[in-house]
Amino acid sequence: MTDQKRTGEKSKTIELTELAGDGIGPELRKAVHRVADALPIDFEFRPIDWSVKTREDRGDASIDEAVESMEQTHLALKYPTVTRTRSPNALLRRRCNFSVIYRPAISIAGMASNFKENVNLHIVRVATGGTYDDPGQTVGKDAAVSIRMVEREPCAQAATFAFELARQKEMCVTSSSKHTIQKVTDGLFESVVTDIHQNYKDVKLNSELFDALLGKIILTPEQYQIVLVLNEYGDFLSDMASGLVGSLGTGASGNFAFDAQRQVTIAMFDPAGGTAPDIAGRNMANPTAMLLAFGMLLDHVDRYDIGHALRMSLLGAIRDGECTADIGGKLSSSGFTQVVIDRLADHLPR
Repeated sequence: MTDQKRTGEKSKTIELTELAGDGIGPELRKAVHRVADALPIDFEFRPIDWSVKTREDRGDASIDEAVESMEQTHLALKYPTVTRTRSPNALLRRRCNFSVIYRPAISIAGMASNFKENVNLHIVRVATGGTYDDPGQTVGKDAAVSIRMVEREPCAQAATFAFELARQKEMCVTSSSKHTIQKVTDGLFESVVTDIHQNYKDVKLNSELFDALLGKIILTPEQYQIVLVLNEYGDFLSDMASGLVGSLGTGASGNFAFDAQRQVTIAMFDPAGGTAPDIAGRNMANPTAMLLAFGMLLDHVDRYDIGHALRMSLLGAIRDGECTADIGGKLSSSGFTQVVIDRLADHLPR
């Protein structure tokens, strides 16, 4: 560890695009900035107004502005946004070529859940293709059809990401699909995973049929660590895993684009929850997911030490009941943020 890090001096500035959103977005943004000010790193936030009004008033110009900034910083935080006519997440996914979504789902001590087992899942999802890219069409009056597309390169990018993550965390990977039924599409996915695995022989690879996987995760979640799946499967699994750990609103995710060498070119981090208009502006929002997304960003820029300190402060507060009302506490959004900041000193590198 360098003297600079040891003494807590500010280190190299991290530049990131900040996509400001709707509803509770401004409160979450305030929490992130307060925490950022308490960390031994300088941040240069480049704010982009991505409220629904601005997106509708400016149209494609607002998308262009966001994408241009992200291509410059290679890094972004996105706050919750309203979908009224066009999904902002889908727009960004297409324009930035986000092909992989990474979503951890980890049990949080002190947070009530109907599921009593500990969950430590890291879901890596191919973010393109499947039936999601095709709205489908009707055939006559009584039938409808959509095309399911699976492409080799996004699968290879997701597999590479999953194996790199497994190597860093010393975990195993489970690929999951319905390749016995969807022999061509899911079969292609599994063959790509097997090919990429040849470069990661030190990482253990298992394979499970997706329907069996869902049941086995509920029965024996400790057997699964990193799960690599196609688009729809990842969507289903992420929500199920969030339910197992007790809340859809405490999850965070990363979205990744890659170059021809399968190196990450843009990484965007956001909370899984929505804009919560019913509590917007009332200092009631739970910033947990947003701060976990911020921690993922720190991990991505090789400041795992700082990201870990943030997570330990956050999770310790929840464990001790010092949290917002939605997860059993009594604190306001700003009060919870202050508790996290106060705890940072015990975890930051010295």
